[in-house]
Amino acid sequence: MLTSLQNPLVKQMRKLHRAKERSEQGLFLLEGTHLLQEASTANYPIHTVCCTAEWQAHYPELWEQATQQAQRTELVSSEVLQAIATTVNPDGVVALAQRRRLKPIQPQSLQLGVALETLQDPGNLGTVIRTAAAVSADGLWLSQGSVDLDHPKVLRASAGQWFRLPMQVSTDLVGDLQALQTKGIQIVATLPTADRTYWQVDFTRPTVILLGNEGAGLSAATAAIADLSVRIPQAPTVESLNVGIAAALLFYEARRQQEMQ
Repeated sequence: MLTSLQNPLVKQMRKLHRAKERSEQGLFLLEGTHLLQEASTANYPIHTVCCTAEWQAHYPELWEQATQQAQRTELVSSEVLQAIATTVNPDGVVALAQRRRLKPIQPQSLQLGVALETLQDPGNLGTVIRTAAAVSADGLWLSQGSVDLDHPKVLRASAGQWFRLPMQVSTDLVGDLQALQTKGIQIVATLPTADRTYWQVDFTRPTVILLGNEGAGLSAATAAIADLSVRIPQAPTVESLNVGIAAALLFYEARRQQEMQ
């Protein structure tokens, strides 16, 4: 059992709390039983699993599965687990996984997707991922300069759907969206100044919904390439909606129209 906070593995995992280290090591943290279950079910490559003896006794089947899938497994003290986790009250297990082994997006079969520009809040990104998976969206594009796709809070907020939704980090979001347009996919931007509401759009066409930064919204250059823009009506006293809420409204309107065909 690992009990020392000076152990090299413990030091390595604690460093992964920082985005720079996740990038350099090519690894990220999976915290909690649910995320480990989802990763195992999706056959996502797991590097190391650390758990307490209490957790091992409570989840013997998941532990057995983890020992078969992971390159390394370790029992650790509760103090060590607390140190390597980013959550205040970890539930007994933290794993390391390979970074960015994502499901590829297949544009040729895309019916509904979402593109996010410079999103900063990990909870918002996780919520959008979870909601996109709930409506069986076909892909998510995230621009560079956004929160890390494998930030611990993103994974937790996605409720495990992170492993199922095809996603990619786009180094050229405008270029990627223009490439989709050449395949007949319409780009629908969300702008507070748009003339039409989101239910006035034909979502029966293959569509990618474009959402912007929580504070600044979409950049002018990105918004300009959209085929059309829509707004979500709201009371004059309300400045804006949470991006996760906005995404959900458009996703479900799109699915409603598509299922009525």
